[in-house]
Amino acid sequence: MDDGFFAGQLLIAMPGISDPRFERALILVCAHDERHAMGLAVNRPVEGLTVPDLLARLDIKSQIRAPRDLVLMGGPVERERGFVLHTDDYQVEHSIEVPPGLALTPTRDALEAMAQASGHPRRSLLALGYAGWGAGQLENEIKENVWLTCEPDESLVFGGDHEMKWTRALAKLGIDPQRLSFVAGRA
Repeated sequence: MDDGFFAGQLLIAMPGISDPRFERALILVCAHDERHAMGLAVNRPVEGLTVPDLLARLDIKSQIRAPRDLVLMGGPVERERGFVLHTDDYQVEHSIEVPPGLALTPTRDALEAMAQASGHPRRSLLALGYAGWGAGQLENEIKENVWLTCEPDESLVFGGDHEMKWTRALAKLGIDPQRLSFVAGRA
């Protein structure tokens, strides 16, 4: 973040965010530069859709019993497009490094690797869609107190207790969500 960009940071939606699609959202910023920012919500499960279900729909044969992890709604942009966020022990040509120690792969290769007995990432999640911002938009939203930022950890990114991730991210910053105001402002 020394460069003023937020790639690799978690965004924590503040109460009172004007867009209900992001209420209590926790978004990992996967890419950010002067032209745009892109991230995946890591706490928005698609109810009733599991990774094995989606692999079966895509005709990907699993060599292992895939975990019953829920597929996540990564964001409102291109919701039919899938992204695999995973530990950087697995990478292919189209993988994008996401600090610290993560990678994002938007191709079928990662889905197929998730179904293999070996050669798969140590930890992964599957998200449909993404959150996107234009030039300077994310920086402005952070200045306007729409988002707080914190360092990610594997339990916040890959953990299964999606209902509590937002609260746990705030606690990581020493913030009790009961004490937050629903009105943004500046001191």
